[in-house]
Amino acid sequence: MVWERIDDAIWLVEGEIVDFYGFPYNTRSVIVRLAGGDLWVWSPITLSDTLKSQVDALGRVAHLVSPNSIHHLFLGEWSDAYPDATMWGPRETVRKRTDLSFAPTLEDKVPAAWGADIDMVRFSGSFFMDELVFFHRPSATAIFADLSENFSDAFLKEHWQWWARPIAKLWKICEPWGYAPLEWRLSWWNRAPAKRALQTVLAWQPEKVVMAHGVWQRADGVRYIERAFGWLKK
Repeated sequence: MVWERIDDAIWLVEGEIVDFYGFPYNTRSVIVRLAGGDLWVWSPITLSDTLKSQVDALGRVAHLVSPNSIHHLFLGEWSDAYPDATMWGPRETVRKRTDLSFAPTLEDKVPAAWGADIDMVRFSGSFFMDELVFFHRPSATAIFADLSENFSDAFLKEHWQWWARPIAKLWKICEPWGYAPLEWRLSWWNRAPAKRALQTVLAWQPEKVVMAHGVWQRADGVRYIERAFGWLKK
């Protein structure tokens, strides 16, 4: 587990490597301290005793957020540890995790509880999966889950088998492209909503870009996003 401070009141926490249909993926969470002092936890990772102590030192966990129906594995652990926290997620996550209690489904409206600090837009139009993208205003940080994957050569060499590495290159889910996985891109039967969502993200003028998998961007966020979504413009 590795902590990294992105900016004031926003941290990135690296978790363990998990198997995703035979491909090793890192897990990563983003923790934001809202203006009122409560914590907003995006894509929770495995909650160890050490991590819990470190999180508790930052503030009260008030919001647990799933950005898409893939990022839900550790919500139960966090819900058990923080029963008073509100659980948020898109419709697909809510339908998948019927064992958990969620707030009203996240669609297009940002909840008032954290809307002063964090903006949100939904990328829809794919028959495979929607994703919620977030923007932490104080640090100008855009937060993606799987709409951008940006694996480094070093990560691929260490964790992916030799025959799998060319797939990452072919799909452009690695540096310098940062694309979404090919099967997801091909599932976008209606690109108009996603193109509108992309314009919203670009209008935020993000300086930093964090994604769930790969090398996050410390600067030139708009340029990175324009390149990572080159496939959507075609």
